[in-house]
Amino acid sequence: QVQLVESGGGLVQTGGSLRVSCAAPGPTFSLLTITWFRQALGLEREFVAAISRAGGNTDYANSVKGRFTISRDNAKNTVYLQMNSLKPEDTAVYYCAAKRQFVYRRSNNPNEYDYWGLGTQVTVSS
Repeated sequence: QVQLVESGGGLVQTGGSLRVSCAAPGPTFSLLTITWFRQALGLEREFVAAISRAGGNTDYANSVKGRFTISRDNAKNTVYLQMNSLKPEDTAVYYCAAKRQFVYRRSNNPNEYDYWGLGTQVTVSS
């Protein structure tokens, strides 16, 4: 069983920055593809960014490309999502999700992920 714990959410003004983290204690972290999803009130959960096991492959939703950066530190069992130039439409609960994947393949489908955190709220005020 893999436990994912998000942290770092909060309230920020439009144009500001925030970094959220996803920690997963245990020896299997380096075997996991980690993906950030977000869900705004009343909307479906949507793909934000993903990173492969060793960090060599990353993917982003078009809506965040150029503003968000996903990275990971396998020595610390942590994935980061650096969010810059934040907009009110970025307001959502941000979830990290994981699945074991030997060969990286991007997946936007939440149903394909085996492990989820409880989420962290990000609010961007206008």
